[in-house]
Amino acid sequence: MLQIDHASLQIGSFRLEADLAIATGARVAVIGPSGAGKSTLLAAIAGFQPLAAGAIRWMGQDLAALAPGARPLTILFQDSNLFPHLSVAQNVGLGLRPDLRLAPDAWNRVDVVLEQVGLAGMAARKPGALSGGQQSRVALARALIRARPLLLLDEPFAALGPALTTEMLALVGEICTETGATLLMVTHHPADALVLTPETLVVAEGAVTGPFATDALLANPPAALGRYLG
Repeated sequence: MLQIDHASLQIGSFRLEADLAIATGARVAVIGPSGAGKSTLLAAIAGFQPLAAGAIRWMGQDLAALAPGARPLTILFQDSNLFPHLSVAQNVGLGLRPDLRLAPDAWNRVDVVLEQVGLAGMAARKPGALSGGQQSRVALARALIRARPLLLLDEPFAALGPALTTEMLALVGEICTETGATLLMVTHHPADALVLTPETLVVAEGAVTGPFATDALLANPPAALGRYLG
């Protein structure tokens, strides 16, 4: 279980409060107006933004003492964070070892994961030779090979068209089913939340509330979210 206990985040004059719990294996959207603090919430969980107060715990363990790389999670950003000078296989292999000193069986795992995300035969290509959708698949392959129990998505598919986004959401669902990962996904598109995430957190007016049932929330949103959704 992911627990955010009476947490406060302070950045200049901006403050965000959160006190909630996410069940293990849940799939949860994070929705709210632009600038409300959705990415800040994920950054705090990932260890990139310190808390002003409170605690974030995974399975009862306080994550405060763990550096971002040591936390039991993978986070994907909008730009996929691929290294242009490395091959597809090397970019995925970074999920196993940052120095890429991998044994032959580890490189075999990379090939298997690439096949799982539909990139078989593309291991030697560089990111610049791939489409946007293929680059997103490489980032997901790296998340899959890391096999961390918590997956954070900060709008990684925002630059993709509707058809590719649908494909990527389906792939994320498959990955979560296979690994049992707990998913938090920032999105500006309610339709994406309805497809993938049965539960939703609302970030608005300095607070994180929920999780709520996604379909019920979007059918009757609170005032702050309703103004944002239009």
